[in-house]
Amino acid sequence: MKTSRSILLAAAVALLAGPASAQNKPAPPDAKLYFIWPRDGVTVRGTFWCRFGLRNMGVTHAGDDYANSGHHHLLVDVNEPLNTNEPIPSDKSHLHFGAGQTETRMELPPGKHTLQLVLGDAKHYPFSPPVVSEKITIRVR
Repeated sequence: MKTSRSILLAAAVALLAGPASAQNKPAPPDAKLYFIWPRDGVTVRGTFWCRFGLRNMGVTHAGDDYANSGHHHLLVDVNEPLNTNEPIPSDKSHLHFGAGQTETRMELPPGKHTLQLVLGDAKHYPFSPPVVSEKITIRVR
């Protein structure tokens, strides 16, 4: 009886510790996330390619927990600050690239839009310090 209680207690502690260990995974201080294309201030017509760049870290699939690696998230027209204690949301403004993609074909409505990249760990949490690109502004015709 004591053994089964100990096992249950250990399992409960492990489950509670799981989410906390997913947060604030360390990133190298010299990691850099950036847009290869488009450049800040450009005007694009219709559908366009969006290409992501990453220096001093690796790109992997969501769920793969390798040191110094993560996967891309693209924030479209997001004005709220990033909550580093929560997983990056997944919705029409927070696009996940969990298969390790480093580019995507985008179609946005005409007008002015902001784009920003965030690197997430295996469980979609931002790194510590957060690995984010500069926010760029583009115009779609």
